[in-house]
Amino acid sequence: MVTTADDSEPVRLTARVRGRVQGVGFRWFARRVAQSLGLAGKAMNLPDGSVEVVAEGPRAACERFVDALRGPAAPGYVEAITAQWSTPDGMRGFRID
Repeated sequence: MVTTADDSEPVRLTARVRGRVQGVGFRWFARRVAQSLGLAGKAMNLPDGSVEVVAEGPRAACERFVDALRGPAAPGYVEAITAQWSTPDGMRGFRID
């Protein structure tokens, strides 16, 4: 990945992860990865069987986060990730809802 000035700009990532991602430790995996990247946010199961993950921090770290969520170390099976980018709200810590 090529780093640009925009890579350090703080962003808010809202990602919906679809697949077999509930009941397999996916939210806890997301929390561990986010913390290792210095990101704040949350992960929650949704009624349709997907997981919503919100993360705030530098754009480059959020992009690495998405890569990890679809990577081979992620528990379960990820079919697709839909990501939306917006302005951060100033979240602190990373919680599991």
